Amino acid sequence: MPGVTHDEAPLLADLMPWSVAPLRPGRGWPMGPDPASLKARWGALVRAGGQDREALFRPTRARTLHTAVAQLPGHSGGTGRLAKETGPCPEPVRVLHGPFDEQWLIPDHRLLDVARPELWRVAGEGQLFAVEQGHVPGSAGPAVLASAVLPDGRSPAGRPGRIRPLFRRPGGLEPNVTPGLLAHLSGLLGQEVTARALLAWVLAVGTGSAAGCRVPLTRDAGVWARGVELGQRLLRLQLRGDGERPKLPGGRRPYVRAPLPARPDALEYDAEDEVLRVGEDGVISPVPWEAWEYEVSGVRVVERWFARRTEPAEAGTLEAIRPPAWPQPWTSELLELITVLALLAELGPERAELASSLDAPLTAADLRAAGVLPVPGAARRPASVLDHHEEGPEGQFALL
Repeated sequence: MPGVTHDEAPLLADLMPWSVAPLRPGRGWPMGPDPASLKARWGALVRAGGQDREALFRPTRARTLHTAVAQLPGHSGGTGRLAKETGPCPEPVRVLHGPFDEQWLIPDHRLLDVARPELWRVAGEGQLFAVEQGHVPGSAGPAVLASAVLPDGRSPAGRPGRIRPLFRRPGGLEPNVTPGLLAHLSGLLGQEVTARALLAWVLAVGTGSAAGCRVPLTRDAGVWARGVELGQRLLRLQLRGDGERPKLPGGRRPYVRAPLPARPDALEYDAEDEVLRVGEDGVISPVPWEAWEYEVSGVRVVERWFARRTEPAEAGTLEAIRPPAWPQPWTSELLELITVLALLAELGPERAELASSLDAPLTAADLRAAGVLPVPGAARRPASVLDHHEEGPEGQFALL
């Protein structure tokens, strides 16, 4: 950044101050890439009795078959003890399991060691989540990603970041932005600055550091407009189109050239021919090198996505209940993932050019001088959002 060192740019933690640590499920079987398998796992659990049920459940200090907990906000999972559970599986919901990997989760608080109820309370229509990626020195990839579905905050390199809801209340109300920042930027730039525009700017210019994501802010209205427009394109891609599915131009669009095998066990990439081989016989092309090499926190996204669907599970566990063959929806998801990563990679040079144009950006010291920083303590805590009853342990109502 011309005219200022990287360490002088404000931290995302000071711009979007309320954050939540990643979820800690405590067991892998309540989450997976297809909902039918999750329902089958639940069925196997409730059919089992005694010690068999306990072994399948995999108890921890936080959760056993006798733990009584409240419902997850917004979901109707049971609150009785799992040792006596005989009912149907709660309907699985979409979640983001690490970068670019939408999976399914059984939304039952009894299954999750640390579910972060405060996130579930504000999820839903109008909400977006900024997921700060764990910093790996020298690694490529974005420092922040966005999601419309609830993210678990998992980092592919095992270094957790933070989850920052864009709004503190359900329905897109009360921006999770340091008090006074939006008004200060609006006055400085001569235009209204919204919370969503700020998120777009963060996606366009945010960079990782050992202290957390840093976000240089500009005084130039033209540069701001360019950055927000670029960030909005990044946001649409990360949300998988936000209504319209992303597409590459016709001649560059990936297709299945040879059917994928029933149980693919490996990926191989041929850079010269832009071919992705899936198992022994499956072929997808063209696959741009930039999509194959796209990394977050030093881990290739496509390889990790594939591994989560094909890594062997221990026999006799609930995790071992999986589709008998590679489902067709996974192929469609893989094609879309390749498309999204290729389009994101294309925007890399534009991001670099924008960063080089940030002359005399606002520093954290500037925000302190303007009275925007330091962040008030209340802004770092969740809002009181409860406007309805939530069922507590054993069917009692929670009073919050």
